[in-house]
Amino acid sequence: MTSARSDAMTSLFPLPEADTLHAALLRRDPAYEGRAWVGVTTTGIFCRLTCPARKPLSENCRWFDSPAAALSAGFRPCRRCHPLGPEATGDPVVQRLLAMLNADPGRRWTEADVAQAGLDPSTVRRAFRRHTGMTFLELARQMRLREGMRGLAAGAPVIAAQMDAGFDSASGFRDAFARLFGHPPAAMTGAAPLLLADWIDTPLGGMIAVADARSLHLLEFTDRRGLGAELRRLSAGAGGRIGLGRTAITERAERQLTRYFAAESGAFDVPLTLHGTPFLREVWRELQRIPPGATISYGELAQRIGRPTAARAVARANGANQIAIVIPCHRVIGADGTLTGYAGGLWRKQALIGIERRLAQPG
Repeated sequence: MTSARSDAMTSLFPLPEADTLHAALLRRDPAYEGRAWVGVTTTGIFCRLTCPARKPLSENCRWFDSPAAALSAGFRPCRRCHPLGPEATGDPVVQRLLAMLNADPGRRWTEADVAQAGLDPSTVRRAFRRHTGMTFLELARQMRLREGMRGLAAGAPVIAAQMDAGFDSASGFRDAFARLFGHPPAAMTGAAPLLLADWIDTPLGGMIAVADARSLHLLEFTDRRGLGAELRRLSAGAGGRIGLGRTAITERAERQLTRYFAAESGAFDVPLTLHGTPFLREVWRELQRIPPGATISYGELAQRIGRPTAARAVARANGANQIAIVIPCHRVIGADGTLTGYAGGLWRKQALIGIERRLAQPG
């Protein structure tokens, strides 16, 4: 299946089918240099397709079209093929700082540290953005925070997770989580949370699912703009009682997403709790009536709910959907047939529509 990713720094390059990419990996095809990367689920490492390391089985591969996407999905860069560097030999500035980060992954890096290494911070920022899609400081912080979340999810005490993540103070660690969830991590691991949040891996990137024992409340790609605000609203509605973990509903959603991305089934019967006004809920329920493989315009969606002059309001309601894929807001396109705004990125919208065309094929 296609698992392309694109960002503002690169042109849209829909990746080929997984079988095609795996064949290119086996023959170390240089045609994909700078266009495709592979994450190996058994090692947690991502590589160039030209990497000389032993080749993984196809079922252990995830495909990305940028290093930033692979990093966001939790993979570490390979030390043999240096996928964070530019093609061929690699940018010496990037390689030097990556070596420093690998040597001291728990360090809380600052621009002063970069300057003390004899490097110009603005040059470093440009170099990392060009080759990884993020700054060096963002990469270092993301790695610390990701390890901390893994520690908490595994049941580690807050102080232990703090040390594993490399934060030099408990307040710094709590603040990072508080900005995302609206409360410190201790509250996320307390007794009797009303909602549980967990990570779901998909071919199009990581998603956060928030559920209770009865229904799914949120399902969003982790890089969606505004995700933090959505999580904070949910947390406030739950009185701060949102924890890390999963329920049977999370497991059910993950199984159905797996079948969806494999183009085996477009059916979702996960119970949902919709957080929105009556108008928003009306639009979202109508979205669920659009079958896989079909697309409609915002104007047509407005007509279907009996509000033919409310196309703009319907478009805003479409964008406010916080249960991606299950409520298929990606099936709404421009009146002229063009792909229009999608909070998860137009590259994802294109990939989802491609999956559904396969679902709609006879047989």
